[in-house]
Amino acid sequence: MTAVPFPAETRERAFPVLDASQLERFEPHGKRRSVEKDEVLVEAGQQHFHFYAVLSGRLEAMQTGGGEEHLIASLERGQFTGEHSLVAGRRALSTIRATEPSEVIEIEREALLALIQTDAELSEILMRAFILRRVELIAHGFGDVIVLSSPYCADTLRVKEFLTRNGHPFTSIDLDRDAGVQDILDRFHINEEDVPVVIWRGSKVLRNPSNEEIADALGLNETIDDTRIRDVLIIGAGPAGLAAAVYAASEGLDTLVIESNAPGRQAGSSSRIENYLGFPTGISGQELAGRAFTQAEKFGAQVMIAKSAARLRCDEQPYAVEIENGQRIPARTIIIATGAKYRELQVANLARYQNFGIYHGATHLEAQVCRDEEVIVVGGGNSAGQAAVFLAETAKKVHVLVRSNGLSESMSRYLIRRIETHPKIELHTETEIEALEGDEFLERVRWKTKGRPSETHDIRHIFVMTGAEPCTSWLEGCLALDGHGFVRTGPDLEPLDLVNWSRQRSPYLLETSIPGVFAVGDVRCGNIKRVASAVGEGAIAIAFVHQVLRA
Repeated sequence: MTAVPFPAETRERAFPVLDASQLERFEPHGKRRSVEKDEVLVEAGQQHFHFYAVLSGRLEAMQTGGGEEHLIASLERGQFTGEHSLVAGRRALSTIRATEPSEVIEIEREALLALIQTDAELSEILMRAFILRRVELIAHGFGDVIVLSSPYCADTLRVKEFLTRNGHPFTSIDLDRDAGVQDILDRFHINEEDVPVVIWRGSKVLRNPSNEEIADALGLNETIDDTRIRDVLIIGAGPAGLAAAVYAASEGLDTLVIESNAPGRQAGSSSRIENYLGFPTGISGQELAGRAFTQAEKFGAQVMIAKSAARLRCDEQPYAVEIENGQRIPARTIIIATGAKYRELQVANLARYQNFGIYHGATHLEAQVCRDEEVIVVGGGNSAGQAAVFLAETAKKVHVLVRSNGLSESMSRYLIRRIETHPKIELHTETEIEALEGDEFLERVRWKTKGRPSETHDIRHIFVMTGAEPCTSWLEGCLALDGHGFVRTGPDLEPLDLVNWSRQRSPYLLETSIPGVFAVGDVRCGNIKRVASAVGEGAIAIAFVHQVLRA
């Protein structure tokens, strides 16, 4: 049996010891119970499980993987069980059993969430411990998932990104490098066309699964009642949607978020955001989204993962959002926060190289793929600048291509200075990609700079971060959109948009052409493309939601 190697400086905060007065504050929320030696309190993979604070005796948290048991922690008096799965309502990652006769305080999940929301001191201790425990499990790959993958498979990056951005620990096995992999292939009857393969708890095998299939297998949405009429339904878990969820749930509104991929959306792929208030050393988009996601769950918001909105049913009361499988989710108010996506390059054969050389995010996953190679970043906005600086840490050289004659109109000055002075970054202005070449993978790129002949370079990786197209196709025919597909709100609504307006009042600032339906963040006409602006709009929208619900 091996142990999860928690760093010494982390272990004390991840597994704190509560004093007698703190333990006493648990009792009104649960019950005392005796536990026999070898009794299992929580089984790994269990959907509904409880929190336990140890009064006497000893519990062990175990995680099974790779055919052996890993000791996560031994818990004695004053210590407690649980990690992020308990707050999120997801399946348990570890087995909890008593190694000697013990006495514990047992608290159901809903009662624990109520305690977290009302006791500030215990909330800080518990949430910090839960987060640190999950971080270390992720760092050491101690989860219930194994990913069998190959760098020569286009969906490998998608599957790993989905698990990573949703904070689910997994062990990765490279089928082209890891010795002894044939035994695994034979055991599960895996063929080349099945890759990537996701194996859950050594039994359930998913062959090249969609993100939705992974979410269903892991039970990410099992505790969500999708028939309940919500006070507010938020579509999209980017910065704007997560901010709305935090404020709505913290103010007592029954809140559900629907997210098509993972918390953070486009902002979640940013390598480092340095101009967001309160983070002087910067924070990655994924870290920011992860913290906001946990914060929303702490206050009771629920998040439905890997489900895409297909239609807004705005002709019925209460409103409903229809997701791709035809299921309808009702709500009294709705916030549209589906954001925008990067525009694709207008180049032949582009689809052929998606995730085989064409990427739309620059995280540690993508950086590993192009280590010590030349790369191209296309775009002149902050996301492109952040990607260029981040990739320059590990790439051989970074070429930044922009169609304009400079960066000053679209990028923050601190990023421009870094790009101009970095020895591994070369800026190419008035330049566009003309052609992509390669057999199975991208191998060469041809670009054209104004006033110069075309150039061909042996470059295998392009990061595309150009412009933005709103994710609003599912709203056509229901809400008023501008000529570019962005949602009109408040002062931007025109008289023709309000022909069917059914209220005596004028639309609120972030309200759409349908009363009680709001739009925030990058999906909104006239939005300011900054994370802080999106967060602010998400918070402001909830103030208007309260007014609609009171009417």
